[in-house]
Amino acid sequence: MLIALGAAYFFAFFDVVNIGDALPEIAKQFDVSSATSANAISIGLLGYVVGSLGDSFVSDRLGRRPALTLSVVLVVVGALITAFSESFNMLLVGRFISGMGIGAEIASAAAYLNGVSPSRVRGQAGSKAVFWGYLGIAVTPFIALALVPNFTDGWRVLFLIAAVGGLIVLPLRRRLPESPRWLVAEGRDEEALKLVEEAERYAASQPEPPQPQELKPAAKLRPFKVTAVLFFLVWVIYYVANYGWLTLAPTLLTDQGFTLTTSLAFLCLTGIGFVVGAAAAVRFSERFERKFSIAISLVVFALSLAVIGLFPEGPVIMAFGFIVSFTIGFGVPLMYVLTAEQYSTQTRARGVAIGDGLGHLGGAAAPLLILPAAAVGFFWGMGVMALAGLITVGLILLSQGMTGRAE
Repeated sequence: MLIALGAAYFFAFFDVVNIGDALPEIAKQFDVSSATSANAISIGLLGYVVGSLGDSFVSDRLGRRPALTLSVVLVVVGALITAFSESFNMLLVGRFISGMGIGAEIASAAAYLNGVSPSRVRGQAGSKAVFWGYLGIAVTPFIALALVPNFTDGWRVLFLIAAVGGLIVLPLRRRLPESPRWLVAEGRDEEALKLVEEAERYAASQPEPPQPQELKPAAKLRPFKVTAVLFFLVWVIYYVANYGWLTLAPTLLTDQGFTLTTSLAFLCLTGIGFVVGAAAAVRFSERFERKFSIAISLVVFALSLAVIGLFPEGPVIMAFGFIVSFTIGFGVPLMYVLTAEQYSTQTRARGVAIGDGLGHLGGAAAPLLILPAAAVGFFWGMGVMALAGLITVGLILLSQGMTGRAE
């Protein structure tokens, strides 16, 4: 399961950030301004919203498996259209479809993993899958550095890689079992029992079957609408900062006077933080209450962005950029798990879609908020991201603590 989901996260996250690395060259080839080219980011994130909401209904009504297959198909189609775009408008169509696939993937994968994981390792399982996504983000600048500045169509190859990756993932998805919790919620008890008995037989065949840990009592969940509003606010505000760094950093740095090659080199080094942070999330996801771990990482995230804004020099950008990337790699996997934990099985995919999916409106708005601020001064662009991170801290502390609680 983790291989099938982790591989998809790798190529989906790769496709999230490759547009940012390709954007300066895309603007040059299609003869559009930086502000206009940034529409490729916004349109992709709007597609994310549509795909997340649409696929969540497929996931909750028809099952997790069909939703997981549909998401990969959309990523492949969108990446191919982007790679072979002959106009900027055609590229926007490709980015919208890719965004739909990525949004669908996150919503359906988070709901699926939460439903198939034992309660005592929900955070660890989710973090392991998302770890591969951040590995995808970390390698993207290295590939972009080799392709984009050196080949006229190098940026197109970035999107072909995402398409090929999706085609590799599709056969793996066919082997995934349906979520037993979803089957029970749909009244398909016999199918669920068969899957659970198969899992029990496998566990019994291991040299040392895992011993169940005592769980805290299941929490009484808040009404769906209350939780949905809270997590929409969490994600929409956080994504202003998150996508500001993930997709606008090359543009902000080049506008600050760094060359594209130098900017991508900075991101190659700082991007290692994504992998280190995601690995830390796997290790510590169950040791502390998740919402407090997330809040601390967001405070560090905001302070690091502020330091970069105040001192935009190479060594500062690399050191504190690494910390920014670390906090994203650490915090986001836990945020996915925490969001999914707040909902019942019947509404989980829709809840994640409303939070993470609709929340990408914040990412779509990021260029509209950050680029005008950065036009006033580099610090103000970074300051918008830092402020969004601090607001998210207060919101995340309002969530229910779910670490170690029974389903």
